[in-house]
Amino acid sequence: MTEGTAAGAEGATTPASLDASLGVRFGDPALREAALTHRSYAFEQGLPVNNERLEFLGDAVLGLIVTDLAFTQFPDLAEGELAKLRAAIVNMTSLAEVARELKLGDFVRLGKGEESSGGREKASILADGLEAVLGAVYLDRGLDAARALIERLFWPRISAYARGEGERDYKTILQELASQDLRALPEYRIQERGPDHQKEFTATVFLGGRELGRGVGRSKKEAEQQAAREAYHKLSSETVARGA
Repeated sequence: MTEGTAAGAEGATTPASLDASLGVRFGDPALREAALTHRSYAFEQGLPVNNERLEFLGDAVLGLIVTDLAFTQFPDLAEGELAKLRAAIVNMTSLAEVARELKLGDFVRLGKGEESSGGREKASILADGLEAVLGAVYLDRGLDAARALIERLFWPRISAYARGEGERDYKTILQELASQDLRALPEYRIQERGPDHQKEFTATVFLGGRELGRGVGRSKKEAEQQAAREAYHKLSSETVARGA
């Protein structure tokens, strides 16, 4: 891929337009190209490089900078609250939302199978692609440029979370809390009732066989979020009680 050729769906976008969206001009276009190359495309084309290594690097850079921002900007937050803030910001859902705002899906190079199955809208591909781009920016322009970009993209979410505004991804927060503190993963069980046009879903979340939360919603996702929220608050209260 050279400057001026399409990076995503054919004819849709150009590398220069991605640089414009990011506010960063790559000095080494090969890094940008690697960051946008999904493994499915690399396999089909026989390319030796995909974006997985850059994704690994970008994940570390993002985690460091978000942690540093939270630590320096919110000196009153305890360690546990800082960890929850980071988990709420550095997760697949949040990353995919930012990637969609950047229209990153238009630039990613996908294999035919991923392309035909809607890969440009898959949260996992978008989140991984954004992390790879951040890793590429770090290598190409350095830590200061990566920090400036990450702060611009993620600070609105960080500050909103710290103020208690906006919807929190309680499923992700609960999973992080459970894996760190309990070495277990949440299990969701779904029940549904009502006619197709007016379904109501009830989700119950278990950890290690113990029921911790229940939620009701008009979709499975909404019900699971409500259940995860209840479980998270219950676990948080128990953690505070143990520390008292």
